[in-house]
Amino acid sequence: ETVALTSEQTGFGGPDLEIDLSHSSRKVLEAAANDLAQELRNFDGLDEINDGVALGKPQLSFKIKPEAQSLGIDSRYLASYIRSSFYGAEAVRQQRGRNEVRVLVRLPEEDRRRLQSIEDMVLVTPQGGEIPLMEAAEVARNFSYTQIKRNNGRRTIRVSASVKDGSSTSARDVMSLAQEEIIPLLQARYPGLDYAIEGEQKKQSDSIGSLFSGFLLTLLIIYGLLAIPFKSYVQPLIIMITIPFGIVGAIAGHLMLGYDLSMISILGMIALCGVVVNDSLVLIISANRYRKEDALSPFEAVCRAGVRRFRPILLTSLTTFFGLLPMIFETSAQARFLIPMAISLGFGILFATFIVLLLVPAVYLFVEDIREDLGKILGAKDPKLEEERLAFERSPQ
Repeated sequence: ETVALTSEQTGFGGPDLEIDLSHSSRKVLEAAANDLAQELRNFDGLDEINDGVALGKPQLSFKIKPEAQSLGIDSRYLASYIRSSFYGAEAVRQQRGRNEVRVLVRLPEEDRRRLQSIEDMVLVTPQGGEIPLMEAAEVARNFSYTQIKRNNGRRTIRVSASVKDGSSTSARDVMSLAQEEIIPLLQARYPGLDYAIEGEQKKQSDSIGSLFSGFLLTLLIIYGLLAIPFKSYVQPLIIMITIPFGIVGAIAGHLMLGYDLSMISILGMIALCGVVVNDSLVLIISANRYRKEDALSPFEAVCRAGVRRFRPILLTSLTTFFGLLPMIFETSAQARFLIPMAISLGFGILFATFIVLLLVPAVYLFVEDIREDLGKILGAKDPKLEEERLAFERSPQ
């Protein structure tokens, strides 16, 4: 019925779209699965669409007629008679040396290979008479299920599809459209129908959720590592302001080169967070040193720090970006799955460099202006403000 070829070398493996439908009625569930698969076939970029409805193995079903029941034929007798005809009924056991040999009586091999033998079979009734099988029972051809899937007591069917290679269709867009439009229509048509997102989409959602939690923990650790030496709650935030702009640069790099965001791209963005803070860290340390040692104003200190650190910041970012270029433009299949990570790192660092040189000094001066205005409002002799000012002047930076 179906042939599925999957690979887990460069992804999660399995179909791109998998939706589990559940309902208490088998007929309703199969009808809903067929309708959903038909809706997915309307998308040009999808193939290998499977409605999940398996016919099962072919079988013959027998229903005993009333006239056969009057002759003493019941379902157990009929099943045993047919089984003995094809598998064999044990007639005798013989001992040959140390081995015991069973002798089975059954139809010849040619008759056992033909379904016509069922229609031509004549039954011997328990009372000793004979009756053709076709007159004793109604024979129907149907299928038997090879598997039944249930979740929390409800029968489920999985509808799946894959995105064609090189297609502009996105699995995420199709899934969003299915959740917003297609599935609500099916639920209105079939009351009691429920669904769940499974497969690669669910794995991606779970992975993104865990990565987001790890990302927040990473930001907290970076903030703590910066707040301890600076002895300030605000300046670490000035340094970390480059992180979201680095992510913007990573997204812009994907758009420029025509790559879609993937899990590898997100991993590159998380790794980017620990890299883009280096340039702004160097700039803020230099500005604080000029204010402490040379007693410069915040504006003069930031300007001199920008001039002093311009070349190191620019060269560090450019060397990192050009070092990643060979990986970004690599065409081999072995390195292709790493290209999104290289794009996130390279373009994120390049974009964050200009943010460091322009936005960080502006935010630094903005914070100092607010500090000065608060000092004027609260008064220069405010004990807490004076204590913070003295602590800042005594800091090593």
